[in-house]
Amino acid sequence: MNHNEELKKKLNQMQYHVTQKNGTEPPFQNEYWNEFSEGIYVDIISGKPLFSSKDKFDAGCGWPSFTKPIEQEEIMEKLDTSHFMVRTEVRSKTADSHLGHVFPDGPGQNGLRYCINSASLKFIPKEKLKEEGYEEFLSLFEDQK
Repeated sequence: MNHNEELKKKLNQMQYHVTQKNGTEPPFQNEYWNEFSEGIYVDIISGKPLFSSKDKFDAGCGWPSFTKPIEQEEIMEKLDTSHFMVRTEVRSKTADSHLGHVFPDGPGQNGLRYCINSASLKFIPKEKLKEEGYEEFLSLFEDQK
């Protein structure tokens, strides 16, 4: 079985469309657009940590939006000129999955908004970080003194 066939079995139709075909899920009709529990968002394919709920905000666009990734090294940026627009596509480095786009209109200190498809992500709630093997990220949610 080749890599493509394995992914078609592992992912649902929307997850495959978004991550492998550079698709976009409908706004406001996706799993995490209004999820604001504490936890991290990992790549649906590789499991690599991508974003933290600490950096998530409601941009009003209908997709999960973040001011920055957890680890910049896992995010690749690529020029996207599709749909008669010039945008910066965001891909995961390890799985080479399409995640979404980054825009220069975010509220954070770097002014970026990572607009990410829920279908490319898996949310790991803070309470499950240890059992899912992401214990090192618990420190993100400890109260700063």
